[in-house]
Amino acid sequence: MSKGGILMPSEENMVKVIVIDDSAFMRKSLTLMLESDPEIRVIGTARDGNEGIEKISTLKPDIVTLDIDMPGMDGLTALKIIMDQMPVPVLMVSSLTTESAQATMQALDLGAVDFIPKDLSYISINIRNIKDELVEKVKQIARSRLVQTRFRMRRLVQSSHSKTVQNKPKPKNISFESVVLKFNAVVLGVSTGGPQALLNIIPQLPEHFPLGVGIVQHMPPHFTRTLAERLNSISKVHVKEAEHGEAFEPGKVLIAPGGKQMAFCNNGSRVTIEISDGPADIVYRPSVNIMMTSAAAAFQGPLLGIIMTGMGKDGIEGLQHIRSKGGYVIGQDEESCVVYGMPRAAHEEGLVDSMLSLDNIAVALERLSQAWSKARIPIGREEVL
Repeated sequence: MSKGGILMPSEENMVKVIVIDDSAFMRKSLTLMLESDPEIRVIGTARDGNEGIEKISTLKPDIVTLDIDMPGMDGLTALKIIMDQMPVPVLMVSSLTTESAQATMQALDLGAVDFIPKDLSYISINIRNIKDELVEKVKQIARSRLVQTRFRMRRLVQSSHSKTVQNKPKPKNISFESVVLKFNAVVLGVSTGGPQALLNIIPQLPEHFPLGVGIVQHMPPHFTRTLAERLNSISKVHVKEAEHGEAFEPGKVLIAPGGKQMAFCNNGSRVTIEISDGPADIVYRPSVNIMMTSAAAAFQGPLLGIIMTGMGKDGIEGLQHIRSKGGYVIGQDEESCVVYGMPRAAHEEGLVDSMLSLDNIAVALERLSQAWSKARIPIGREEVL
């Protein structure tokens, strides 16, 4: 089907969205931004949770945007009902406040795939980027193989009332027997789908993990601190939002603060963290590229770089620096990514040594720690069997 000479997607191939928000302005704004893309159609809007649930049940969308703060039935209450009775991918719409950040973390625990801030400008330098980020996130999540499989299983379990859980595949046998390099640190970049991915990896790190871990998760202010506190409460290692001037040490996991840039600085006696507003023309704040590039410059030895689920190409430049210093790069595989964007870009650039599932990334870090403590020899470049 064409319109004005432009090939239009068929109805069945369009991403169908329901927008739930008590603000008429937000409903209209989200609808206009989403429908600026010919592959997206907003099939319904609702002003509260009750109306939203009715629309979802009737219209069967591919994805839902759901406001958290609404009169009557709020977003979290509606989300519980949606996940229990009519599972569908949900993007939470959150205000940039500490309270909303905490509620968003609860929503992710309840089954929301990701979130979008009401002020999307923290990741963008102009309104076009704001719209593009929203549109691409909706399309990528709605068409994600992992998300489709996850919610298909939810619906099957819900419809059959079965409590049977699908067995996870056994992790690959990852060995660090043949050690040739010594990692100085772990640096990890992640975006869309990242909070849940981190909740699956960081709590698996042993108490005496031998390296410091630096993380850039694309998030706005307040949200990174809430994520760090959540991770710290369930992890054996110490997890916190990074602060300017603090030491980067083994067994500490530092998450770059939202809206800022995190870099590593070597002052001769130790490596410390530098937090800044960064260059004005950088799209992502925090940026994986800035963190990884500075880490490659600050540490004398090689690094273990990990690039995970997320849209775009942030991290390519940083991974190039890591590889140039003899480091090793792990990418999250497509099957376990919510959005296979950042790992795909790194893989296509030839920067990834091993593509691993989310579970196997956790296993690799655990094996690294075991090899370090057992052999007391450098840990480094290794084939993953």
